Amino acid sequence: MAILKIARMGHPVLERRARAVGDPTAPAVRRLVADMRETLADIGGAGLAAPQVHESLRVVILEVPAERLPEGEEAIPFTVLVDPEVEPVGGEVAVDWEACLSVPGLRGAVPRPARIRYRARGLDGEEIAREAAGFHARAVQHECDHLDGVLYPLRMTDMASLHFISEAGRNPRLREALDAGRSGG
Repeated sequence: MAILKIARMGHPVLERRARAVGDPTAPAVRRLVADMRETLADIGGAGLAAPQVHESLRVVILEVPAERLPEGEEAIPFTVLVDPEVEPVGGEVAVDWEACLSVPGLRGAVPRPARIRYRARGLDGEEIAREAAGFHARAVQHECDHLDGVLYPLRMTDMASLHFISEAGRNPRLREALDAGRSGG
């Protein structure tokens, strides 16, 4: 296993649609996922998409312990999504903070469907089908956006919320937004 280099905003691999995997049971896919998991653990993220580690493949991993989530939300166990598809459920939209390993040091308020349904295959080739809400839904959508060449700033509707995380505590407007419950991801 290896810790992989993270592609940053502006790199071409993050700007294009990733290729379908085909066979999720292939040894090369298993090696990639193992390296992605080690990379995610090293950097302390909640999710990682293959394009973020310079692999233009439709692979996403997620893992979030309960202590990193808002009260009342369940932990997201280690999950591998190969060739995922996401669809909104209902019309409710939630706005919350997002940050990204490929956009280091920044955070912004991003509107996303509050509830989703997603399908994918696991490393064993079996289908995964779930519904998600809250941080789980946001994390899946954020990571799957990487597979389509979309970074979260492209989803923002109010660029005034984009800021360096290190400056958030010094700005009364951002502190108010945080206190109002727009925190997380």
